[in-house]
Amino acid sequence: MNYYLIAGERSGDLHGANLIRAIRRHDPDAQCRAYGGEQMEDAGAVLVRHYREMAFMGFLEVVKNLGTIRRIMRECQADLLEHRPDVLILIDYAGFNLRMARFAKQHGIRVFYYISPKVWAWNQRRALKIKANVDRLFTILPFETEFFAKYDYNVDYVGNPLLDALADFQPNPDFRSTLKLDERPVVALLPGSRRQEITSILPAMLAATRQFPDCQFVVGTVSNLPAPLYGNLLGRYPTVKRVNDAAYDLLHIATAALVTSGTATLETALFNVPQVVCYKTTTVSYTIAKRLIAVPFISLVNLIANREVVKELIQNDLTADRITDELRAILPGEPGRDTQLAGYTEVQGKMGESGASERAGSRMVDELKRAQETKS
Repeated sequence: MNYYLIAGERSGDLHGANLIRAIRRHDPDAQCRAYGGEQMEDAGAVLVRHYREMAFMGFLEVVKNLGTIRRIMRECQADLLEHRPDVLILIDYAGFNLRMARFAKQHGIRVFYYISPKVWAWNQRRALKIKANVDRLFTILPFETEFFAKYDYNVDYVGNPLLDALADFQPNPDFRSTLKLDERPVVALLPGSRRQEITSILPAMLAATRQFPDCQFVVGTVSNLPAPLYGNLLGRYPTVKRVNDAAYDLLHIATAALVTSGTATLETALFNVPQVVCYKTTTVSYTIAKRLIAVPFISLVNLIANREVVKELIQNDLTADRITDELRAILPGEPGRDTQLAGYTEVQGKMGESGASERAGSRMVDELKRAQETKS
């Protein structure tokens, strides 16, 4: 069967790759075409466009790049109709993918959605659009089943694919020595995977490092962003090291972390590394978002726990002084560290077991096979 997948971000590329592998285990003849990244390509997909051309963060950035986004969408729609797959599989990336879902539905192409758009966070009535245009929704967060039930929409909760990624992770035994790290505690700086996140958030993280001479700091960089972007910011911090595309190895040895809000906050919790969650965007984007957000937290850790487990420093609260105070509170010997680790145990219990990619891939293939049998 033919599968067409769309992921618009780095984390979607990872989960899309694992999903493709699961699909191919149940459908060895599967042909996959994708908007995504290197990981989906390595898993066997024909890569049409890289996600780095589509990753815009915040309302203002989206508006500024509307022309580019619309052009990419038109190209994607034309490519979809040219190849007419058995199913379009959408992975998160709500703004783009919800429009692609409607387009595919209008043209008689079956639509699966893996990793639900965060419609529970803002503009919750978009759940009705998903119900109208998505044949099956495969969710990864435990509270999403109850949310969609309010709209009389039954979803497939498959568990969280991050558990799969962590189960497959093999730490590099030479990681610490390669970076020439000594025995002092390591604090990971994970500033995100988008240009806007790096320029808005990393400077405050770096400024706080000067207050911790007894720690060593390492920035987790990503290859989809240019190295000079980091170099320009790190120039005044010669003791801060960096490592590319190795966030899991970094978290494996970290004592604590400063993390930009997103998937990485949950990954950090799964590694049992106490963290401070950081987030900052443009004033315009933040003002709009504050009016629309319908949930009390921005980090997945707190949303799953339904209470504050990790400290969130948002917008004007994201200063070097505040980061310093909150980081100090979760270092070894501080009571805040034990409290956060206890909260992690609660979150991990709610997430269940690994195998999300396998369950999602198996159910997708079974659904398509049943559809084919019905036609014949």
